[in-house]
Amino acid sequence: MLRINEARKLALKGRWPRKRRLDEKLLAYIREIVEKVKNEGDAALINLTAKFDGVELKAEQLKVSREEIKDAYKRVSDKQLSALKLAKDRVERFERRILAQIGFEYEDELGVKIRWEHRPIRSVGCYIPGGEAAYPSTVVMTVVPAKVAGVSRVVVCSPPKKNGEINPLTLVAADLCGVDEFYRVGGAQAIAALAYGTETISPVDKIVGPGNKYVLAAKSIVSRDVPIDHPAGPSEIMILADDGANPDYVAWDMIAQAEHSAESIAILVTASIHVARLVLEKIKQLLNTIPNGERVRVALEGRGAILIAENMDEAIGFVNEFAPEHLEIIARDAYEIAERIDSAGMILIGDYTPASLSDYSLGTNHVLPTGGFGRVYSSLSVLSFIKHINVAEASKKALKELWDGIKVLAESEGLPNHALSIGERLKND
Repeated sequence: MLRINEARKLALKGRWPRKRRLDEKLLAYIREIVEKVKNEGDAALINLTAKFDGVELKAEQLKVSREEIKDAYKRVSDKQLSALKLAKDRVERFERRILAQIGFEYEDELGVKIRWEHRPIRSVGCYIPGGEAAYPSTVVMTVVPAKVAGVSRVVVCSPPKKNGEINPLTLVAADLCGVDEFYRVGGAQAIAALAYGTETISPVDKIVGPGNKYVLAAKSIVSRDVPIDHPAGPSEIMILADDGANPDYVAWDMIAQAEHSAESIAILVTASIHVARLVLEKIKQLLNTIPNGERVRVALEGRGAILIAENMDEAIGFVNEFAPEHLEIIARDAYEIAERIDSAGMILIGDYTPASLSDYSLGTNHVLPTGGFGRVYSSLSVLSFIKHINVAEASKKALKELWDGIKVLAESEGLPNHALSIGERLKND
């Protein structure tokens, strides 16, 4: 346990905007991989998959076949299938509601009509972490919003297991969500293939999805040429709790987040030393009995913290500086506190809205900005897969009324033909 004023400098050191760039050695290393894929195409993907994943592939095996997807259904349980359908349905309903809220038509007193409309991006690549792990929920979170937006070509890349297969639950999730192409390629090489294309994988117009530091670096590199969603690195939770918070809930939520990986961040911020001590005691107690205990222990010892604030004002100020991926507020007046939070990937209110719920079936998206980027980025959503277009029409009356002002500005900018193009339409009046 540390006071916020003791921990602030260290806690914020590696976060945006204090940390503006990724490690230069890492970027140089990943840049070599990206260039190799650009220059060598499928051959590079095959060699790099053998090197990093220990899987020997032929070019025709890069794309997952329809037969493999059909077979995957035989290898998942009815309960797993139902859980996937529930998650997909809840995310889809919320994303459709978002889409329904945008777009309008405006007409002013001069007769100028403006429609604010949206169109889908044509193609998207979704990166899904994989290998020996399986994240079918991330398929749901990346693919469903794209399909709701109307993206016609959605491509998924995910690293294979040691036997060359993709986890069957991941394949079933992809099929349920409407993925058009699935490739057994992971890491920086997958990002490069999505950005620049190979003989087998055609390039996409945008790349989304979370990943480790290598994937994050690759996305950063290719973003000069292909748009990406946002930096989505190791998972984070910050819990803002008052003296009435249930310490058992807080402890479990920190443990659940730490379960993701050794790089996961789990922090409690509270002005209650009593709650802080009870949480610490509960975590110590649970570490000896929970599944994945060693992984959780490593994460909490390396990137976990319990920070003591002088008061709620100091706690809120620190949360906004840190800009966590997930922020749980377990406190009285939680909504009033939430209104004062301007920097977080998402805010979860109360005892019964743990981050674990948002990871699966809350209906919100779990692909969120990390590393402090919650200060300037939003979560992945249907809005990430559309572009806005203004459709406008002016009347002759409007053109006549506005011409004098346009003429002044056009001539001031040394662009007289702009004014003349309007004048041509009005010369007979």
